[in-house]
Formats: sequence, C-alpha cells, structure tokens
Amino acid sequence: MTSEHPGVDAAEQAAAMLTTAGMARMPARVMMALVGSPDEGYTAAELGDRLGVSAAAVSGAVRYLVSMRLIQRLSRAGDRRDRYDLTDDAWSGMITANAPLYAALAAHIDSIADDNDGAPVSVARARDVADFLRYLSERMPHLAEEWRAERSSGAR
Repeated sequence: MTSEHPGVDAAEQAAAMLTTAGMARMPARVMMALVGSPDEGYTAAELGDRLGVSAAAVSGAVRYLVSMRLIQRLSRAGDRRDRYDLTDDAWSGMITANAPLYAALAAHIDSIADDNDGAPVSVARARDVADFLRYLSERMPHLAEEWRAERSSGAR
C-alpha cells in the first residue's frame, strides 16, 4: 500500500471490522478505500494501487458494491475509465436496507418458538430475540430519517 493515499491504516482497520461483521473482505476494503477517495473518486487501477492488489481483483468487489448501491460509477467527459465513489447516503442506506430482513428473521424465529413448546426457557429467549429484531426493523428507518433531518437543520 502506498502512503500517498489518506487514511490507509484506519481504512484497513475499518475494513477488518466490516469483515468481522460479515462483509466480504475485498468489498470491505474497497468501500473503506473510497471513504478516503479524492473528490473525483478512484479508477479500478487506482483502487488496486491503494489496496496493493490488481485492478482485476478490485473488479468483483466493485460490481458487488455497485449492485448494492453502496458505491456509484462516475463518468467524466473525455475519460474512458470509470471512476468509483461512495453513493450519497451509502451508510444509512446500508444499515436501513436490512430492516425488512430483521422483520422476516423475527417471523421465522417466532415460528421456531411456536414449534418448541417443550422448552419454555428456549422459547422465551427466542421471543426476546424476535422482539429485538422487530424493534430494529421498525426503528432503523426512523433513526435514519431523524439523522437526515438533524443534519439538514445544521444541528450537527
């Protein structure tokens, strides 16, 4: 990794945290590199340089992140190379996008608990988890809205 890029060490540590949380390693590294990108974004080759990997190694991560709407492809007149940068609102979008997943997971956990009538302690634990997931599902979109409103009001 070259030192001409800002925040390389912190980006690698943050990427490792995302990987620990379940994100694939290369998309996590690309996403964190883009947090410290220049205003015009990075090309795949520049991302590869920053990360110490080939542009080809970056390709799959870029495709995945674009498909998840976490990063965007930028085009510039006269430049045939695509550039990439984070989408606006990528982080709150990434977190709130899981809200429906939490609700669906809660429903499945409730079904498991419904079938486990011989284990009241296990059922109670499952119901608590399902309730928490439903709470996340309901609150995450509101938290993102509150954050956006606070940001636009200049309170932050």
